[in-house]
Amino acid sequence: MIEFEHVSKSFSGLDAVKDLSLNLREGAFSVLVGTSGSGKSTTLKMINRLVEHDSGIIRFAGEEIRQQPVLEMRRRMGYAIQSIGLFPHWTVAQNIATVPQLQKWSRGKIDQRIEELMALLGLEPALRERYPHQLSGGQQQRVGVARALAANPEVLLMDEPFGALDPVTRAALQQEMSRIHRLLGRTIVLVTHDIDEALRLADHLVLMDGGEVIQQGTPLEILSHPHNEFVRTFFGSSELGVRLLSLREVRHYLRRDEHAQGEPLQEAMSLREALSAFVAQQRLSLPVVNALGEPCGVLHFADLLREEENRATVS
Repeated sequence: MIEFEHVSKSFSGLDAVKDLSLNLREGAFSVLVGTSGSGKSTTLKMINRLVEHDSGIIRFAGEEIRQQPVLEMRRRMGYAIQSIGLFPHWTVAQNIATVPQLQKWSRGKIDQRIEELMALLGLEPALRERYPHQLSGGQQQRVGVARALAANPEVLLMDEPFGALDPVTRAALQQEMSRIHRLLGRTIVLVTHDIDEALRLADHLVLMDGGEVIQQGTPLEILSHPHNEFVRTFFGSSELGVRLLSLREVRHYLRRDEHAQGEPLQEAMSLREALSAFVAQQRLSLPVVNALGEPCGVLHFADLLREEENRATVS
């Protein structure tokens, strides 16, 4: 979907991105993470030509981006940023309709799309005629995402979209983005400095430093097999166990044909969530149910400890 071949970009003689080769595949939720100044935001902005690359080739949907009319190309890409950028004197509905109106959609089609997106993003219909200053920060951010999705873009670019939000609102929006990705199957490229956010959202994680890709892969691959000391240090050696637990599900560790007392765990829960449940219930084993609420086995606290011991031994 999006390919970088030996791409470089510098500002005032300083390299922001150096000889970058990267493939962001169609339908993936790719997350660029790294230290400040690592080149992740520059990389994102080069995709829709908000920043022009100095050398190399960038392809979007198989075609070199400089061979495509820039405005036409940008209309195929949604773009959401931390500062949101809603038009202050336009209502929620008018903001969401920005790109469809530019593309001359019919009034009926636009209204239908506004309704769909507000429902998708958990925005109450009563908010439709409100202005940005009448919304909470989380609601504003949801409207920003809705606007980015309005014209059914092939790819959604997001630059620190939830950075200014409180932790509770941020977590809720992260869940919404995961749900939207599952429902719509859009190609998403997100930039963040938040490690837990990157691990929670990515199915393709790209760690950058000094304008280069240090390691890429699934979060589980990177945490389990860090290429070097920088990767280990970045993700925090002392926290790797807990972070790995967040990437593994109860279903893979339960003991079937056993029974236990207590508030049941969902088999799709992460082991990290299960650990919290063990602590809250003060139990050494808990029953597990499937999505239909049917018993399917038992998870033992000792198995969580064993998983952490195995990680420590491998490390």
